[in-house]
Amino acid sequence: MEILDANNKTKPDIEYPINWGFKLIGRDKAKLEACIAEILADKEHQKSAGNASAGGKFHSFNASCEVLDEEERNKLFKAFSEHEHVKMVI
Repeated sequence: MEILDANNKTKPDIEYPINWGFKLIGRDKAKLEACIAEILADKEHQKSAGNASAGGKFHSFNASCEVLDEEERNKLFKAFSEHEHVKMVI
């Protein structure tokens, strides 16, 4: 696996279509789950609850689906990133 850093600026070669995973972090589990259903409504997808922070303030959900190309992958990432109930997407 290649990692982009100061020593390696080469963009990885991703072969599409590919099953791509997103980790969503937010404050409300139910709203994160609803966000996944909303954004991936037209796509077959998988989702699973992730971890909660030690104090229970933040929760994570894992979502994955097949993306056809880089444009679709970036579009989904942007949609998750801009959703009001998502604090971070990894």
